[in-house]
Amino acid sequence: MANPARPQPGYNYGDFLADHANQVQLNQAEFTLNKAIDPSINKYQVGFTLEGMYGSDARYYQVLGISDREWNARYQLIPAQAHMDVHLPWLTRGGLDMQAGILQAPMGVEGLDPTSRPFYTLAYTSEYSVPFQHVGAMFNWHVTPMVDVTFGIDTGNQTSFGHADNNSAPAGYFGFNLNKLAHGRLRIVELSRVGPENSWRAIGHYEADHSQRFWNDISAYYQVNDRLNLTAEFNYLHDEGTRGIGARGQFAGVDAESFVSFLSYRINRDLTFNYRGEIYRDNNNAMVATFQGNNSYMEALAGTGGTVVPGPSASSHGTTYGEMTLGVSYRPQLGHHIGVFMLRPEIRFDRALNGTMPFNGGRNNGMFTFGGDAVIGF
Repeated sequence: MANPARPQPGYNYGDFLADHANQVQLNQAEFTLNKAIDPSINKYQVGFTLEGMYGSDARYYQVLGISDREWNARYQLIPAQAHMDVHLPWLTRGGLDMQAGILQAPMGVEGLDPTSRPFYTLAYTSEYSVPFQHVGAMFNWHVTPMVDVTFGIDTGNQTSFGHADNNSAPAGYFGFNLNKLAHGRLRIVELSRVGPENSWRAIGHYEADHSQRFWNDISAYYQVNDRLNLTAEFNYLHDEGTRGIGARGQFAGVDAESFVSFLSYRINRDLTFNYRGEIYRDNNNAMVATFQGNNSYMEALAGTGGTVVPGPSASSHGTTYGEMTLGVSYRPQLGHHIGVFMLRPEIRFDRALNGTMPFNGGRNNGMFTFGGDAVIGF
């Protein structure tokens, strides 16, 4: 992602996957082996997914106690997924799906797989207000063809068991899907999550185990016609303990709320125009940051340090971020054993809407970047 402002010390503030300004990098080299289950067939099924990933994106998707201490370079290797999948024909005609192991977090519109999202870069919501990876179990109960219920339990966001966990308490999900609404054109997904997520090294054992983080995300996907798709996402996050204990002995919590809109218009068979617009409110300037150093993000999760590129100074009024991204996806069908070929140029505008100066080394209240990525898969 090119940044004409040439920020110092060389980072696009608030951007994870394209954090290094004006530098080409290998984000992902990925190998996946899986045996899928078919939820539409209500009989006993067993499957699995094994996915290894090498590249710069792996810095942000490590799991404490599994892979976070193995690498110091920008390009790292992780088990992105390693889980057993089971379909159980229980309770209803649709049955119950279960995944257990190392799981990619189900919350949010944009995910780790570049072929599943419209842009190279991620929204603030996708980086700061939804979890990334889990060790645990997730369940999806197909109650009716229109209603699915989701629930699960895990050790926390990007943590494993024992001393590797940054606290001693579990976390979990609950939510629902509403499918085939509006004559099959509308789908609504709601997921909530609760559990401690802060490190005892940062705020103490009692506070880390008892200060809850509440994640809430609702998304609506609407297919207007064969060419036009609209998506809207609303997210609210509250963490009781990110700022530790306040002056009166209570948890000094933080909040962030956001709204993201997406538009996708298929111009022809190979070319799609994409739009993303977002308002992200960081009420305490405690969520949005850029992590300088290859292991700084995971060190911050563990509570062992982590160098942060300065953003807005701590203030009572927080920062409201606005972000608009425009791009196209060129995805021809090449054949010859090439499953995916995609080029995604994009232009992105970021701005602090209430006077803070987080961008380009604290020099500007806005940032303009342009660039993109290329994806090939076999």
